[in-house]
Amino acid sequence: MELFPFNPAVVFSFLLTLMRISVILFLLPFFGGNMLPTSVKGALCLVMALALYPVLHFPGALMPANPWTLALMFLGEVLMGLLLNILVLLLFSAVQCAGSIMGFSMGFTLMNSVDPMTGASESGLGHLMNQVTTMMFLCLNGHLVLIGGLAESFRVVPPGGLLVNPALGEHLIAFSSQMFVIALKIASPIMASLFLVDLALALVARAAPQMNVLFIGFPLKIGVGFLFMTLVFSAMALYVGRYIDELVPMYRLVLKASGQ
Repeated sequence: MELFPFNPAVVFSFLLTLMRISVILFLLPFFGGNMLPTSVKGALCLVMALALYPVLHFPGALMPANPWTLALMFLGEVLMGLLLNILVLLLFSAVQCAGSIMGFSMGFTLMNSVDPMTGASESGLGHLMNQVTTMMFLCLNGHLVLIGGLAESFRVVPPGGLLVNPALGEHLIAFSSQMFVIALKIASPIMASLFLVDLALALVARAAPQMNVLFIGFPLKIGVGFLFMTLVFSAMALYVGRYIDELVPMYRLVLKASGQ
């Protein structure tokens, strides 16, 4: 009687499952990035693999015997993780773009900070919008949608089955166009209000040339901008919720296009 039976197919199946989960989780926001220590991310990937293996796993026969084939399979997993990551970052890029537009209109272009997720420099107002969007995304269970996209990849794309084709590129271009639309929708209330402020200041400067319009204009534009940011935050909750609802069919389209 064997106390510890060894089945190579089960071991290979678990390794393939661990590779898919670990690569995608390391690349997805909130689970990966520089905000969590590497040891915590490694433990999370191992726990997720042990928890999901009875439900989601690949046959051990898919494990290649050639190390070069295994390297190509790992590269395909990395590309899949990058694809899923791009779809999420489109929302945060749109919010940062909207924050940059609003900061430029309000006169905050000289104040920059570093984004902890990407390491890139951004405006202070864009950083604030990014943090608010992160809290909204987590409150609306967006992180569960990311895990759902990971589970969907098990059913659609097998290990080493990722294909880069024109259909995948068309979907990514179509989804990328939404980034600028969302940015303009978020920034439009402040852009319209500050345009009216500039128009009023121009009329005042025309009627009373002796008045220092610049001395009055900067605090007035900042005050009006922060006042209309209450409308922006209310609209952002709607846009983030809609994007999370659209994220599931976006994942399915991209995975089916890459798995054809």
